[in-house]
Amino acid sequence: MTAPQTMDQAGIARRIPHSGTMCLLERLESWDANRIHCTTTTHTRQDNPLRTASGLLSPNLVEYAAQAMALHGGLLAPDDSEPSAGFLASARGVRLAVEHIDEVAGALHVHAERVSGDATQILYEFAVKDGQGRALAEGRAVVVLNTPIAN
Repeated sequence: MTAPQTMDQAGIARRIPHSGTMCLLERLESWDANRIHCTTTTHTRQDNPLRTASGLLSPNLVEYAAQAMALHGGLLAPDDSEPSAGFLASARGVRLAVEHIDEVAGALHVHAERVSGDATQILYEFAVKDGQGRALAEGRAVVVLNTPIAN
């Protein structure tokens, strides 16, 4: 069985190691071997787990992008496999266009593109845009895969 081209939040949560309100993505819009596009309005929710007393700050957009990367990896994995551990090792060249994302109306469009990688690490470029296509966050991220955590 192949992975679906679109998916709701419940399907996304089954493919990434995030659940409940920490699963920030609501819909998979499209994907292929190198790219993924998701949408969400979780940035407007009062129960967003990343929200602080001062609101939802724009550096959290990196987490939205990281979840899209995790979903991309989950979609590329065999259907019967458990979500594997991946860790955001670095985010570089990150440009943020707003201070708070909870003030952005409408859906966020989360894009990630695999630039290079192997079985141990992947380099992605990412962009999170508003409904008008304005970039709210852009950058590059390295995800390290299947690395055990020392206790």
